Amino acid sequence: MKLRFVEALQVGAGLTCGLVLAGCAKHADFLEIRDQVSIIARTQDQEQKRFEAMQRRLESLERVREPEGGKLRLDDALARLQKLEGRLAKIEETQLAQAASIRSDLALAEANRQARVSKPSGPIEPATIMPGVPSITPTSAFNLAYNDYLNGKFDLAVGGFQRFIKDFPSTSLTPNAHYWLGESYYGQKDYIRAMQSFEHVVNEYAGNEKVPAALFKLGLSAAETGDTAKSRKYLKRVIEEYSTSDEAKLAKAKMAEIR
Repeated sequence: MKLRFVEALQVGAGLTCGLVLAGCAKHADFLEIRDQVSIIARTQDQEQKRFEAMQRRLESLERVREPEGGKLRLDDALARLQKLEGRLAKIEETQLAQAASIRSDLALAEANRQARVSKPSGPIEPATIMPGVPSITPTSAFNLAYNDYLNGKFDLAVGGFQRFIKDFPSTSLTPNAHYWLGESYYGQKDYIRAMQSFEHVVNEYAGNEKVPAALFKLGLSAAETGDTAKSRKYLKRVIEEYSTSDEAKLAKAKMAEIR
């Protein structure tokens, strides 16, 4: 039984490492899978401790079993031990099923990305690749575009985030997609479009965690266009409205540069 715990943990750890090395999930998927593995690992550790405690109790009962009633206590302990073993087996089965599902999802997402990359350059209708309902999950679609951004493939990243926004306009990742679309434009030195994306984040997702970063990048983009007055306006907003953020420190340093 202890070996089964180790094997289950190795499955989760191996899956997480494999995703990072393969470059398929550098951001949201990695965090999601890492959290799942951590939760399962903690659950297994608790169950392992309970299992070992039951074993010690069982051994104690076998050594000091009373002449009368001892068999009943021993039978009860055995029944509880068997029930615990069944729970541990279910945990292991659940983890393996989750791992298989994630592998399948990422494989499908990667296949779609490769199909998109192999298409001739020029406008591509969404129905050419994803007719009707998108065939991949929002997380996988986001990570494909984000992975292109991390690898400096800004053209692919722009197309990926635009497609994500069109296919998944109302998910928890949509504000992030607008932000990283702006970052992709910024990487292309297309500062006007970058500002449009960052302004969308600020105006449409006021409470989102990406707003301080979007304001800061608006300041940088404006500075790149030569509009120092607008740049200082955005940087000042970061400092005043998000004084405890990391972006506030960066904004102070940038304002000192453009005086």
